[in-house]
Amino acid sequence: MNLETKWLEDFVALANTRSFSASARQRHVTQPAFSRRIRALEQAVGVTLVDRSTTPINLTPEGQLFLITARNLVEQLNECLGHLRGVSMAREALDIVAAHSLALSFYPEWISRLQEGLGELPTRLVAMNVGEAIHVLREGNCDLMLAYHDPYATMQLDAEVFPSFSIGQVKMLPVSLPDPKGKPRFSLESKDTIPYLSYTQGAFLGRSVRMLLKNDPLRLRLRTVYETAMAEGLKGMVLQGVGLAWIPDFCVREELKSGRLVRAGGEKWDVPLEIRLYRCSLVHKPGVEKLWRQMMKLPRDFLQA
Repeated sequence: MNLETKWLEDFVALANTRSFSASARQRHVTQPAFSRRIRALEQAVGVTLVDRSTTPINLTPEGQLFLITARNLVEQLNECLGHLRGVSMAREALDIVAAHSLALSFYPEWISRLQEGLGELPTRLVAMNVGEAIHVLREGNCDLMLAYHDPYATMQLDAEVFPSFSIGQVKMLPVSLPDPKGKPRFSLESKDTIPYLSYTQGAFLGRSVRMLLKNDPLRLRLRTVYETAMAEGLKGMVLQGVGLAWIPDFCVREELKSGRLVRAGGEKWDVPLEIRLYRCSLVHKPGVEKLWRQMMKLPRDFLQA
C-alpha cells in the first residue's frame, strides 16, 4: 500500500469540514487538486471513503473506521518528528465533550477533585447533546466523553471499543417553587392537573423520566407547558414558578438548601442516574492512554464525585 502522509492529513481535514472547497482552502491547494488527492487515497486503500451524494458530504462506514486510523497515524508521526527535532512539547490538552448539565454543574467540581490525585490536567471542554457527543466520540473527534450511563443500551456503544469509568451516582429529583408556607406550589401528591416542564423528545434525561412514568397514572395529570433539551433551561422555568420538572440533584443542590426550590414529591419519584467517562480504545493518543492508566490506579471512591 503506497500512502502519502498529505493524503491522510487531507482526509482528516475533509472529515472535519465536510466540504471539499473548505478543506482545499485549509490545505492551501485548489479544489480539483484536493479532490484528486482524496481519490488517490481511496484507490490506495481500495475502498470508497467519502459519500459524495450528500451535502455536506458524509463519510462511508469504511471511511468512519479509517478516519480513526488516519488521525492516529498523523498524530503519532507529528509527535515522533517533534521529539526527533528536539522540540519541547508541553502536555497536550485533552478534548472532552459532555452533556450540557454535566458540563455546567458537574464537571468543574469533578475535574478539580481528579487533579488532586493526578496533578495538573489540561483539558478543553465542549458541551453538546448526548447524540452529538456519541457521534463525535465514534469519529475520533474528541478524546473523552462525559455522559449519563444508558441502562437501556439505546446509545449502542460497544463496551470493548468504548470502555468507561463510573465517576458519579446522582438522582433526578422532581422540584417546584415553594408556596408561602414552604410547600411545593406544584406537587405530585396532588390530584389536580400539574403544569409540567418537560425535556424534548430526543433528550437523554427526558427518556429516563418517561421510563419512570411509563406505567403510572400520574402521567395523565401532567400537562406539558414547556419543553427544552437542557436541564438548566428547565431549572430556570421552575424558578419562575411555571411548573415542576425533574432535574439532576447536583444542578439544584444550592436552591434546595436555600429553600428557593423544594421537592415536589417523595423519594419514589427519584430517577437514579450513573455518570461515566468514555473513551475510544481505537484511538491511541498518549495523553489519553496515560490518564486511563492513572485512573485505573486510583481508589474507586476517589473517582466517584
